[in-house]
Amino acid sequence: MGLFSGILGNASEVSSEKMDQLFEEILVPGEIIEKGYQLVRDMMVFTNKRLILVDKQGVTGRKVELLTVPYSKITKFSKESAGHFDLDAELKIWIGSSHEPLVQKFSRSVNIHEVYQVLSNHVLS
Repeated sequence: MGLFSGILGNASEVSSEKMDQLFEEILVPGEIIEKGYQLVRDMMVFTNKRLILVDKQGVTGRKVELLTVPYSKITKFSKESAGHFDLDAELKIWIGSSHEPLVQKFSRSVNIHEVYQVLSNHVLS
């Protein structure tokens, strides 16, 4: 991910090797990381069982909050693909009865349709 893309708030895909190392301690037996995206320090990770949101806090980033969202708690979601003049695509996820969605922007280099398909596969099955 380029620094410019990160500053703009766009996520980019993270390698599976890096994600396996970062999350090996929290994954349950049989859980597999399918896709992961990083935004400067924060991450959005799709496993076969849940969505994990990583929020690194503080100056050093040593304080980390992990939010697990079971796919069954996602009530709706939408995507907005990048247009000719847009720099990013956007994914919105509504969790539970919350009126405000979780919003994540993705750089043009990320295939937003693939992200949407991974989420659709888990939420709709």
